[in-house]
Amino acid sequence: MTAAPPRPFSILGIQQIAVGARDKGDLRRLWVDLLGLEVKGSFRSERENVDEDIASAGVGEFAVEVDLMEPIDPERRPKVHEPALNHVGLWIDDLQAAVTWLEGQGVRFTPGGVRKGAAGHDVCFIHPKGNEAAPIGGAGVLIELVQAPEAVIAAFRGHVGG
Repeated sequence: MTAAPPRPFSILGIQQIAVGARDKGDLRRLWVDLLGLEVKGSFRSERENVDEDIASAGVGEFAVEVDLMEPIDPERRPKVHEPALNHVGLWIDDLQAAVTWLEGQGVRFTPGGVRKGAAGHDVCFIHPKGNEAAPIGGAGVLIELVQAPEAVIAAFRGHVGG
């Protein structure tokens, strides 16, 4: 196996996890009412078949978003409630460089390319499964790559002494 060329980006940390259910009220009861996360916003998209509450765990630039999602139409795709742990989001210091490099390594991305996500950051998704053209996927996990804002990049670099 040939070694990959040097990586032109860094993963800074977990940006979010997204969990889904047929009724986000069930998710709110656990994550907000019982576990104490604070709802910071909401997002609704017919195209993405999602109605979500955006909650937060932690503080400052290292807070992790927890998206509580329900499908607008449970019979339509994408089925944001299947699987219940829908996706994991990772902060990336240079999203475009990451996408270009990862595509060159055979990583498969979902349709739609880089676009604005629910929280307003540029995002794209690594497909859960590879295919013939791009054989590397998320091994069953949908992975969101999220362009980190400058404050997150600075906080990370300051924390690691970098």
